[in-house]
Amino acid sequence: MTQKFSDCARCPFAIAERLCRTPNGKAPAFCPTRDLSQLTQASLKIYKQDKYAEFARQASIQEADGYADKDLGYARVRPAKTRIEEIAEFANKMNFRRLGLAFCVGLRREAKIVADIYSDKGFEVVSVICKTGCSDKNLIGLNDEQKIVPNEPEAMCNPAVQALVLNNAETDFNILLGLCVGHDSIFLKEADAPCTVLAVKDRVLGHNPLAAVYNIDSYYRSLK
Repeated sequence: MTQKFSDCARCPFAIAERLCRTPNGKAPAFCPTRDLSQLTQASLKIYKQDKYAEFARQASIQEADGYADKDLGYARVRPAKTRIEEIAEFANKMNFRRLGLAFCVGLRREAKIVADIYSDKGFEVVSVICKTGCSDKNLIGLNDEQKIVPNEPEAMCNPAVQALVLNNAETDFNILLGLCVGHDSIFLKEADAPCTVLAVKDRVLGHNPLAAVYNIDSYYRSLK
């Protein structure tokens, strides 16, 4: 059967040999660089739009600024900055002053630390917890048995109101911290300001979901 969709995750070629990294490089049966070149051209037009032009330029500058020893060549460069630092640097590059912080109640301690870090760096931080509004889960169609604690009142996570609160505050840039799977999707759809993710939720792995990937051949082999 002819392959019709991109599958870059399973490209068989070494990264330095791939067509996406070098002209005249190698490509698998279906390669978006080779077979969807019209989409690459369309994407370059997007970056010329006013709302993306400077954003894209500064994001790529920030990418490079995250490395040290660049004068030693690609094989010797090393990462030098944490994501929490890079978010602050990128926000400064874009002249963003008011940051939104949408966080999960389970990471309320971490949220305070993050808010303090960015406030100390001169940003105005508007933070909003997932339980804002104290709306019961019954209101979105859950029955009592589908709650974390059955047959008890239980406030829903409300990413839509988190987005609306930050929209109302006219934030320049929003940071997500530990929203649930699916709730993060709703927030990203409803938020007016551009968004980035500081950390994602993984209740088992201390909010480091890649730990399961790193241990896929040992402790988490059951995932395969």
